[in-house]
Amino acid sequence: MDSLRDLEAWAEPLLARLTPAERRRLARTIATELRRRQRERIAAQRAPDGTPFEPRKPQARRQAGFVRRQPMFTRIRQAKHLRTKAHPGQAEVGFIGRVARIARIHQLGLRDRVEPGGPVHDYAQRELLGYSDADRQLIRDLIIQHLAGR
Repeated sequence: MDSLRDLEAWAEPLLARLTPAERRRLARTIATELRRRQRERIAAQRAPDGTPFEPRKPQARRQAGFVRRQPMFTRIRQAKHLRTKAHPGQAEVGFIGRVARIARIHQLGLRDRVEPGGPVHDYAQRELLGYSDADRQLIRDLIIQHLAGR
């Protein structure tokens, strides 16, 4: 059973009573909160189910003493790349532009060039965006708060 579909079935009759402007406002609130949670999760290097990302492969040294040890996806999680969209019927959180292509490769674990004209590499699947049980609970709570504050 898909709990996101269950949440949708539960919320649909409640949201039908709201005006389109109220639904858009609620969708914006939900999208903003989900983006914040996704950013925190990516910073913690965790998948939506709580498992850690597969670590980066050891890299060849480009210069004497250079070893890349920073966490992955430091720039990709910035608000300018991780965007939200709110419509009366939906809330979206996703990547845009060139970053969307990079995120897709990691999200699905695809093969791509390391750099233009460089070697091809099979990237490990690292689920950047997704819903956890806590995210579903957050959506439920935000809907209830919005309806209670009407």
